[in-house]
Amino acid sequence: MKTFAKWAILVLTLYILQTSLLPLISYNGVSPNLMLLLTVSVAFLLGHRYGVFMGFAAGLLQDLTAGSYFGCVTFSYMLIGLLCGKFSDKIFKDQFILPVISSFFTSTMHYLIMVMFIVLLGYQLNLQWSLQYTFIPLLFWQFVFSYPIHKLVFEFDKHVSVKR
Repeated sequence: MKTFAKWAILVLTLYILQTSLLPLISYNGVSPNLMLLLTVSVAFLLGHRYGVFMGFAAGLLQDLTAGSYFGCVTFSYMLIGLLCGKFSDKIFKDQFILPVISSFFTSTMHYLIMVMFIVLLGYQLNLQWSLQYTFIPLLFWQFVFSYPIHKLVFEFDKHVSVKR
């Protein structure tokens, strides 16, 4: 139970950081998505079960507080946690280049899933504007923050694992 509480505190801390401080450095209203990076790092380090659970927890937290299309972010994070977690037994746990590279692919996947939901719900979307002013800055932020978040999760997992 103590391990779960520590992980919950980490998730809440990163979410508070994402929603309160990081918008101060946003570009055109786009700031880093720490919950997505957390989900990817947990999935790579601990496997697909933990990745899906972290995707569910982080996505549900964002869905509950954002007030937009409920369940879309949760679905996207869970799918990304599952896919990244399937590769967890095929990689070295202390390799830090993979999360940096995968931040491009996972951010693209999350963006495409969200665009798909928007289009399927019948809303209009200017794809060129969205790519230029939302997607490209998001890729930049994800690239910048992917290494620090993965390093944080790696060290946090080592600290929590020792206590088990």
